[in-house]
Amino acid sequence: MNKILIMMLLGFSCFGYSQKKESKKAITVIPKAEFVAALLSKMTLDEKIGQLNLPTSGDITTGQANSSNVAKKIEEGQVGGLFNIKSVQKIREVQKIAVEKSRLKIPLLFGMDVIHGYETTFPIPLGLSCSWDMKLIERSAQIAAQEASADGINWTFSPMVDISRDPRWGRVSEGSGEDPFLGSQIAKAMVNGYQQNDLSKNNTILSCVKHFALYGAPEAGRDYNTVDMSRIKMYNDYFPPYKAAVDAGVGSAMASFNEIDGIPATGNKWLMTDVLRKQWGFKGFVVTDFTGIPEMIEHGMGDLQTVSALALNAGVEMDMVGEGFLTTLKKSLNENKVSIEQIDNAVRLILNAKYDLGLFQDPYKYCDIKRATTEIFTNNNRAEARKIAAQSLVLLKNQNQLLPLKKSGTIAVIGPLADAKENMAGTWSVATNMEKSVPLLAGIKSVVGNTTKVLYAKGSNLDYDAAFEEKATMFGKTLHRDNRTSAELLAEALKIASQSDVIIAALGESAEMSGESSSRTNLEIPQAQKDLLQELLKTGKPVVLVLFTGRPLVLVQENESVPAILNTWFAGSEAGSAIADVLFGDENPSGKLTATFPRSVGQVPIYYNQKNTGRPLANKDGKFEKFRSNYIDLRNEPLFPFGFGLSYTTFEYSNLKISSDTMNFKDKITVSVSVTNSGNYDGKEVVQLYIRDLVGSVTRPIKELKGFQKIVLKKGATQTVTFEISVEELKFYNTDLEFIAEPGDFQVFVGTNSDTDKMLSFKLIK
Repeated sequence: MNKILIMMLLGFSCFGYSQKKESKKAITVIPKAEFVAALLSKMTLDEKIGQLNLPTSGDITTGQANSSNVAKKIEEGQVGGLFNIKSVQKIREVQKIAVEKSRLKIPLLFGMDVIHGYETTFPIPLGLSCSWDMKLIERSAQIAAQEASADGINWTFSPMVDISRDPRWGRVSEGSGEDPFLGSQIAKAMVNGYQQNDLSKNNTILSCVKHFALYGAPEAGRDYNTVDMSRIKMYNDYFPPYKAAVDAGVGSAMASFNEIDGIPATGNKWLMTDVLRKQWGFKGFVVTDFTGIPEMIEHGMGDLQTVSALALNAGVEMDMVGEGFLTTLKKSLNENKVSIEQIDNAVRLILNAKYDLGLFQDPYKYCDIKRATTEIFTNNNRAEARKIAAQSLVLLKNQNQLLPLKKSGTIAVIGPLADAKENMAGTWSVATNMEKSVPLLAGIKSVVGNTTKVLYAKGSNLDYDAAFEEKATMFGKTLHRDNRTSAELLAEALKIASQSDVIIAALGESAEMSGESSSRTNLEIPQAQKDLLQELLKTGKPVVLVLFTGRPLVLVQENESVPAILNTWFAGSEAGSAIADVLFGDENPSGKLTATFPRSVGQVPIYYNQKNTGRPLANKDGKFEKFRSNYIDLRNEPLFPFGFGLSYTTFEYSNLKISSDTMNFKDKITVSVSVTNSGNYDGKEVVQLYIRDLVGSVTRPIKELKGFQKIVLKKGATQTVTFEISVEELKFYNTDLEFIAEPGDFQVFVGTNSDTDKMLSFKLIK
């Protein structure tokens, strides 16, 4: 160990790094545990606590890094990482302070909310999940990591894997929907995309799974609100995607704002230590969310010193912005409220991450100016984003095969979202260059070329209420509110509609109507746009509703009156082009919903894998029955079920088979089905398998997704799709939180969405 310490005193020359010349020499690698232990032994208490501090950059600009307040803290060893700083030049300048001016020259982590792409932006995560294509989802994260790392970022606060069954909650847009099985597959794909199982590469970045845990189930759908659920529901329905990310090797985790069993997650030892580390074997470090530690004061958990100690004792290693660790841990140590062992362990985990990223070997590993000019927002990345976005769109209705449209005649493009490039990337697109995003109008004009006349009118503002529109268009995502009267806007729209053969109505939410702190009580399209749509329908011209949204909406009126509805979410920087590709048939829509669309906000929370009551509705036609579990004013079933999505072609399912009607705990059985493309277009279909456990020691859902395959079929072609079922697909957590399968009867369903009734049965025996 003395030899290691001597080498470290020479300025990390054990890695061949020369700080003066910023060059590489022959590398002698010391094992991580030894290196980190040696470094830890040299650190003062203040330097240790400093590694646990994650401030925001304070919008440092190039040339000002040395004079900023955060620069002084870095020089004094009071900062472990920074976030919200963009551009390789700025990051290099700040990193230089850490590795040349601080006593121990420990490099910084640089984090950013790279949620669904960097400058090349992909669909919002909810939209991306609707592709049901794990290779595409992983590829989107890989491109995001490549671009972010080329610009100096080495840590992303993604993926967000919170299960949500309440579309009132704005952050449903950032997750992958309501299902734990699909959410788990996506969590693994995202972690793999960012980290590529090799953080030593300069084009991979550290992933952070969030928000641990249960953040997607707030009471009343209101962001940051209380979450209260049984542990059996946590383990069966909400925990699986987090665990999948841990199993995939995610390097960090972020604590959620909500409480669990009466204790905020940021200070919840059962959650952070017992579950995350002891049960799941998590090896990375935990960071709070923005000011998560001081916010526990408002929860009623004590003063800043008390809640800071609570967080450290719970198993939280890094304090984002709150500076509770920085300002109180020394006092808490002196008062025996925390231990030096806990502080050392937290520091060790953060230093481990820096080691894994290769920052001790080369602190400027992510500061290659050439990469920043050649690997960000490239034509190839934009082309991939366009293809991926097209896979995320969900065709909800297509009466009389109105779509795809012909590239001829005259088309009227009308609506406040038609020419809104600032909104195409959706929420949490902090690195997006909004000026370079492709809006729908431009995408249509590009795709149809000179063969089609395209007319445009805004038609209405986002909403009649200007104050509401201001709240819904924050962070530069303006819709350029038109000061003309509603009558004037409508008159202009009707004039061009009268000259057209078909109307494309670009309506829905603005980008910031969903996302953080954007909860809604009304899930319908704003009234100004609903009124516009009804007037357009009165023209008698065929209308295609291109719907922009970050959440499931209530679309009962639109579904009854509009012949074609294409749900586009917010499809990213290439949104306009991708949507146009689908509208005009260059791409056949294949997206499937990963969140249920309700008929009314009164049905919320609503999800497909519900449980039966003791008095389930007996009939299947939705008719009201007294003393049964139903509403007196509305049907039970949703407007669009989980897994739903149409295509320009049609698919027929037949010949459903099971290899055996019994299986034991060691056997596997297979289920197969023939899928035929019976329509007139080549297409893609997501074949879905669901299982029901008919009798259990605890009540079980009426149906659970346990497998899916996305297949490509030429028109007229048939493919046999096979699923393998083992005892693992039958396991669940019982009241003792044991992960078990129980002998008994099961049903297996295969079809095009969760509402399928194609069913076979089998029995699990000992």
